[in-house]
Amino acid sequence: MADDTLAGPPEGRLAAGVHVLPLRVYYEDTDAAGIVYYANYLKFAERARTEMMRAAGTDHRRLMDAAGVLWAVRRCAADYLSPARLDDAISVHSRIVDVGAARLDLEQRVARDGTDLARLSVRLACIDRRHGRAVRLPAALRATLEALVTPQSTL
Repeated sequence: MADDTLAGPPEGRLAAGVHVLPLRVYYEDTDAAGIVYYANYLKFAERARTEMMRAAGTDHRRLMDAAGVLWAVRRCAADYLSPARLDDAISVHSRIVDVGAARLDLEQRVARDGTDLARLSVRLACIDRRHGRAVRLPAALRATLEALVTPQSTL
């Protein structure tokens, strides 16, 4: 079986700094021709980042409640290489590239049967939940995320 089949837990798995989230392409994800609408790759990537954070023990709700911070996408660049289609089993592979004082850089790829469909480069900003301004990552969160950094492409 390819690593992007739907086998495994619905929240995906985190190993060696790479999180893999299996997904299925549904009718709602596609246009009239059954091809995934380009903006839905961003949704797939967001789901994968959320599950990666959860797998690392830093789920969004706990981060908001305990530390009063949340993530906002600061920048996202996407290369669309090949279309996903209705009913495809796909996977989103996510890895942390760098952790800054108030930011997180990630690479993500959406794949089907080992073939890249889209590649994304994402910068997240850590912001204060009350004021919406960039703030330093809490020390414990920073340490957790730095432990996951894989600076060389392993996707």
